[in-house]
Amino acid sequence: MRTQVGIVGAGPAGLMLSHLLHLAGIRSIIVENRSRAYCEARVRAGLMEHWVSELLVEAGVGERMKREGMVHDGIFIAFNGQAHYLNFKKLIGKHVVIYDQKEVVTDLIARRLADGGEIHFEVADTSVHDFTTDRPKIRFRANGELNEIACDFIAGCDGFHGISRPSFPAGTLQGYDRVYPFGWLGILSESPPPEKELIYAYHEKGFALYSMRGPNLSRLYIQCAPDENIDEWPDARIWEQLHLRLGGVRKLTEGKILQKGVTPMRSYVTEPMQHGRLFIAGDAAHIVPPTGAKGMNLAMADVRVLARAFESFYRSRNSEPLANYSKTCLRRVWKGQRFSWWMTQMLHRFNYENDFDMKRQIAEIDYVTTSEVAAKSLAENYAGLPMG
Repeated sequence: MRTQVGIVGAGPAGLMLSHLLHLAGIRSIIVENRSRAYCEARVRAGLMEHWVSELLVEAGVGERMKREGMVHDGIFIAFNGQAHYLNFKKLIGKHVVIYDQKEVVTDLIARRLADGGEIHFEVADTSVHDFTTDRPKIRFRANGELNEIACDFIAGCDGFHGISRPSFPAGTLQGYDRVYPFGWLGILSESPPPEKELIYAYHEKGFALYSMRGPNLSRLYIQCAPDENIDEWPDARIWEQLHLRLGGVRKLTEGKILQKGVTPMRSYVTEPMQHGRLFIAGDAAHIVPPTGAKGMNLAMADVRVLARAFESFYRSRNSEPLANYSKTCLRRVWKGQRFSWWMTQMLHRFNYENDFDMKRQIAEIDYVTTSEVAAKSLAENYAGLPMG
């Protein structure tokens, strides 16, 4: 097989990159170790920044999102028995869109296949080779047979546990890591969400988030230990804590719990995000705590930069944007990390024994919800910083 850009991973980053390249007349092939059904069913966060929702529409893959996505003009922050609304539309003229990541993946897969795109699902033993030369290769097994893709460049969009980042030569990467002393216990419930937009709740017992996947499907989270035993959280205990931490600011309707699980929280950034002709994007290069809703949005920013860099190379043989890929992306990545850390430290209990920290956090939340300047700063970062 021969293509211009070989892509490892059929998540939002890899699929969007392939689609943007197709629109620019650049060929690509995607390899993915999971099945198509798995990729289209994997539940992940689905909050899109304003510019990302616009990108999907501009790229011709946003029609279903426009019909089914939920436009949110702001968020609620609840503390001390009150819910304070931050109106992004009024503050900065932007909104966010709730549209599950698996739906983005479903739309992109359908479009790539309809456009004649080549995606190899359920491959095994994927590896990347010769990316320090001008003839990099991707090798994989499909139906027991060894296959090879000769390409000009390789894009690793295969997530934090993928093969792309570990393939960098020893000593070429610097990893910056922060592990948080808590996790999120998340549930998917057959019940209407307590509010039409997200509620971030601060409570002395710990943080809680009240989100949704539809008008009758709630996605709810509570702060817990990172190694929490899910068996010690029967449904009754989960609902008790969700009611408690909501503080009575809204009515919470209980429903059948369809999924439950604990996710530890961490921040991680790899520098650089490229070596030779191998480029990594999205979770392969960085992960963020979900508090700031930046994961998929940073991935989309990466591949937009990378797609433009490839287009510049193939149209005019200008390699400068490719050479500057890491530098360009990391400016935004670190701003996303800063905001995610800030939201996390403001809303979570780090030390339950320290009342000073609790009082300081309450003062900070009070400031953010009463100062227009502070609220605008949160809104700008949450709804998405401008793309260059």
